[in-house]
Amino acid sequence: MIDRKLLPAVALLLVPALAACSIGDVRRTPPTRAPRSHRPVVTTPAPLRVVDIDEVRRTRLALPQRYGPPFVEFVDAGHGYALFASCDGQPPGRDCTALLYSTVDGGRSWQPLPHPRPVAEDQQLYAAPGVLALLAEPYGWYTSTDGGASFTHTSGSEPPVLMGARGRFQVIEGQDAIGEWDGGRLRPLAAQPSVPGLNSVGEEGDLLVAAGADGGRPYAAISRNQGRSWRTTPVPVPDGEVAVLRTVLAPDGGIWLIGERPDRTGFPAFWRFAGPAAWARVGAVGHPAQARSVAPIGAGLLAVTGPDGVGVVAGGRYYHVDWPLTGDHYLTVLVDGTIAARGPDDVILGIGWTANRRWVKVTLDGD
Repeated sequence: MIDRKLLPAVALLLVPALAACSIGDVRRTPPTRAPRSHRPVVTTPAPLRVVDIDEVRRTRLALPQRYGPPFVEFVDAGHGYALFASCDGQPPGRDCTALLYSTVDGGRSWQPLPHPRPVAEDQQLYAAPGVLALLAEPYGWYTSTDGGASFTHTSGSEPPVLMGARGRFQVIEGQDAIGEWDGGRLRPLAAQPSVPGLNSVGEEGDLLVAAGADGGRPYAAISRNQGRSWRTTPVPVPDGEVAVLRTVLAPDGGIWLIGERPDRTGFPAFWRFAGPAAWARVGAVGHPAQARSVAPIGAGLLAVTGPDGVGVVAGGRYYHVDWPLTGDHYLTVLVDGTIAARGPDDVILGIGWTANRRWVKVTLDGD
């Protein structure tokens, strides 16, 4: 049964939402949310109109030489980092030292930070709430918990502070098992879910969801007691095969399974948790053949980018939307619900709720 009390609220969200309708991959920890009832939301599409950029925040830095585009990572709508680590297409080195910057005002301004190891064979940046981590190969990791004011050096695998930022429960790499972070390591749970091809785990309130795929089929299990016991939950068979199944949380607490195709480019399959132990297959009638990125954005909506542009899955259908994004933008949702769309030369922030967003274009380059 559909809770009719939800319909007016959903309609208010969707009418302006759909009407308003590489700077690298990202690793995010889900936002902290209060427990809520996991009830499916019914959505109704609305007409589309053209949307434009609301604000452009462009910064030109006086760099010592001609650097390539930076790697930019936002943690929320205000806080982000940028790493310049290549010059004229050449890798980093003594003639192209890494440059590090931060912003606390959403990209309106950028401040230089001292890079702890500016000369290395390869430079990478990772950011999570309260954590900035730099990998300078072959020297190891440099992590900061004070916004880049100071760094701690470690070698070997990921530093504990970064692993801990990924969440309390995580899949232990190479073990096909779920572990609980105890502050220093992932401790395997005594009880493990019966999920072939275990790939991801998500936590929402008192609910843990484990997901995986094997032989082209999706599998999932849930726990309501912090992983002390698990219940296998049937996942409706999709059209076509699924190679990887991911658990993804929406900003409003919705729990999704996203099934990636074997070629990793075909349009994914979707399921939404319908409770208490059931998954509802979410259709996308009219969808394009391929997708680049998918992000749940609340109220039962999925935003999608791909070769055909940008769209939203709502009410079982796929709708092209005229957001100021391209198929080259990669979508993620930050801890405060902001959409971060990362393109080859910019980051576009969608600030707001569900699909009703204010679009801010952030660019950062050197003279």
